[in-house]
Amino acid sequence: MAQQSTTDRVYNGQARPATYFGNYNQLYFVIQQALAKMQTATIVKIVECTNTGDLEPVGFVNVIPLVDQIDGNNNTYPHSTVFGLPYMRYQGGNNAIIMDPSPGDLGIAVFANRDISNIKTQKTNGAPASFRQFDFADGMYIGGILNGTPENFIQFKSGVITIKAQNVIIDSNLQVNGNIVAQQDITADSISLKTHIHSGVQTGGSNTGQPVS
Repeated sequence: MAQQSTTDRVYNGQARPATYFGNYNQLYFVIQQALAKMQTATIVKIVECTNTGDLEPVGFVNVIPLVDQIDGNNNTYPHSTVFGLPYMRYQGGNNAIIMDPSPGDLGIAVFANRDISNIKTQKTNGAPASFRQFDFADGMYIGGILNGTPENFIQFKSGVITIKAQNVIIDSNLQVNGNIVAQQDITADSISLKTHIHSGVQTGGSNTGQPVS
């Protein structure tokens, strides 16, 4: 049975005229109404995130589903905020990329088939906290889509990795197995590579010798 567009209806209510003819059509309508209450996946907008990019465990987001609700008279109603969805982070063991969602981000939310409240708090296997199924409250935010051009990024393209940011902080030892080409200055312990001077050298026309390891 072909589905009818919401804009093509010439009748009120969610039942079609043929719904009332025969047991099959009536049962089909009941099943469709039950399925309409099941949440699977949708596009949401981030309202708030518990984390702001600092070093801390994965947090939660509050979101608004962007596909509005519709009644039998074709009136649409926006969703209210859905609170406390755990969001996905690229993490394996103690290693992670920390990139917390920001308010205004658009992304995908998926919804569990059972109540995951106990798992969110205990972080171990356990019974569902209630009998609800496919509910907005049991959503998980798995990442952004339909967002604009980023200003800070790591780009992988044709064998080249580009890192673009105002400041890059490396809080560990760095080993480079190749040449380093800098378009600007390099400073080590407040000493400039381009403008530093050497002490203990008598003025003259000769150059200093090679660095001593």
